[in-house]
Amino acid sequence: MKLSILHTARLTRVLFTLVSIVLVSSCKSSSEKSTEDSIQAPRGYELIWHDEFDSGDKPNAASWSYEEGFVRNEELQWYQKDNASVAQGNLVITGRKEKIPNPNFKADATNWKQNRQQAEYTSSSINTRGKFQFKYGILEVRAKIDTASGMWPAIWTLGVEKGWPSNGEIDVMEFYQIGGKPHILANAAWGPDWRNVSWDSAKIPFSEFIAKDPQWAEKFHIWKMDWTSEFIKLYLDDELLNEIDLADAINPDGSNGFQQPHYILLNLAIGSNGGDPSKTEFPKEYLVDYVRVYQKTDQNQ
Repeated sequence: MKLSILHTARLTRVLFTLVSIVLVSSCKSSSEKSTEDSIQAPRGYELIWHDEFDSGDKPNAASWSYEEGFVRNEELQWYQKDNASVAQGNLVITGRKEKIPNPNFKADATNWKQNRQQAEYTSSSINTRGKFQFKYGILEVRAKIDTASGMWPAIWTLGVEKGWPSNGEIDVMEFYQIGGKPHILANAAWGPDWRNVSWDSAKIPFSEFIAKDPQWAEKFHIWKMDWTSEFIKLYLDDELLNEIDLADAINPDGSNGFQQPHYILLNLAIGSNGGDPSKTEFPKEYLVDYVRVYQKTDQNQ
């Protein structure tokens, strides 16, 4: 009788564990399905990829990779994984004022990536290269940017084939200073090499947005790219900022970087075109609520 009771107790625990696993798995699947079902796709489009940044404490490794170190534009920040996190339903890219030794330092180097003994700032840059790419469709990003001096947040894409700028660059959003004054940019770039770059740029003074809404910088906003084989249209809160005619975006060798799949980048640069950060109080945060990609339901993949 004693053995029978023990056996029954063990069987009960096993059954309870199995039921718990099934319930958790079912709830997770229902939650994921519910999230997708709640996203309203534009008419004639379907949601093909998204990240709502609503689970875990780091960007999903299945979707996002990191850039590391000094990367481009002689910017001041050292890119590292530590500055990207997920919290309260947002991707949080944090800019910090902190010293990081440069492991590639060479005192006699002429290359800016090597002749700096240390970085004075850190931040993060994440991208979907090799994990998600798309050709044509609608990219939508809801984000809140920090507009302090020195901040250079961006939402952009790059083509998967050829080097820059022949692969095509689409800047859905850039915030930086021109002539010492902050602007919001919506651009596309192409060309044979870095010495010969063609730009189609819209540069809107930030003062225009503040004039419409003095609390603009305290709010989230929606940036959108509508990309077809003929054009790229870039929007901010449904206002068209720039339209790029892809018939004009052809490289000298006849290739077109905007007629191929692109991957997504999200980053917060510091300094360079972002302005002088020396009097800015840190840390600073660039928040992304979601990234969503839609394609036409009848589009051939």
